[in-house]
Amino acid sequence: MTLSLLSMTIAEVSQRHPAIAEFLAHAHAHDAKPERSLGAWIDTLDDDQLGLLGMDRGQIAGHLDALWGQLGELQRVAELPLRSLTLRGGIDKAGCPEQLDLTLAPGDVVCVVGPTGSGKSRLLADIECLAQGDTPSQRRILVNGRSLDPAERAAYAGRLIAQLSQNMNFVVDLSVGEFVLMHANCRMVSRPEQATREVIACANELAGEQFNDSVPLTQLSGGQTRALMIADTAVLSSSPVVLIDEIENAGIDRRRALDLLIAREKITLISTHDPILALMGDRRIVIGSGAVVDVIVPSAAEKTNLYALSRIDDELARLRQRLRRGELIDELPASLMPTFSETHGCD
Repeated sequence: MTLSLLSMTIAEVSQRHPAIAEFLAHAHAHDAKPERSLGAWIDTLDDDQLGLLGMDRGQIAGHLDALWGQLGELQRVAELPLRSLTLRGGIDKAGCPEQLDLTLAPGDVVCVVGPTGSGKSRLLADIECLAQGDTPSQRRILVNGRSLDPAERAAYAGRLIAQLSQNMNFVVDLSVGEFVLMHANCRMVSRPEQATREVIACANELAGEQFNDSVPLTQLSGGQTRALMIADTAVLSSSPVVLIDEIENAGIDRRRALDLLIAREKITLISTHDPILALMGDRRIVIGSGAVVDVIVPSAAEKTNLYALSRIDDELARLRQRLRRGELIDELPASLMPTFSETHGCD
């Protein structure tokens, strides 16, 4: 073990290397004083503790030294800028080859559509784990145009991809402000308090019902929870790729949510059944029988239809607000009223 590592405190080593922090926690080093050096802690281990760890002092030192030696390489790989993400085809549910070779760049928004059970979530899962032909679909995910070796894949894990699933529930006993501030500090942002305020403000722009920083996390509704996590991902997360599973079910302003992510130059993939979201993407991936069957670039006609659908959606949003305020829906906007021929037929 290097002398520099031996002289570092338990607090310093744990902060700089998650794997060593996990080992020390398992070895009950948290019982030791954080300011104690790693070498001094190893010297204090008795026979019972060594027996539980299954190593002698020299083996422990060697194990920690090996972990520390990997740190520089892992950090170097993890800090590489993402220029592109490429999806290479695998096989469908019948084992037939999937025709897929799609490269995405920062700022791209891609919607994933297809029937329930067709394999949309499998595609997102392949991207999340940076699949290298080792998942049921046998797809490969290339980063900056190349496959990842195991060390690179481990370095990117948890840093490259942020995923927002359909079901998110908090169990931690913290307020909204405490949670976001803790995340801001973990991300080591320069002004954590300001970032916390920005996250909560953005979340309130997306959510139907406003909330403040003192509200317990466990009291947030499903829509408020999703709004908070989208804002947190956009403002605090350094992950350049965001995967979202069915944002339309969250009861939030989905167009504002998408605009927020686009503004941060993230590669965004959204699994959706919503025609408005599907038409908002730069491209949409069509899934069937566990494979990508088409990649569609929205046409000019679809963009025109998106404008019309958005106007209808705005009217429906206003009706939802009227319902929330306890108002009667005894009149409909003219744009939503059926024509005479639609209700009575046309000879």
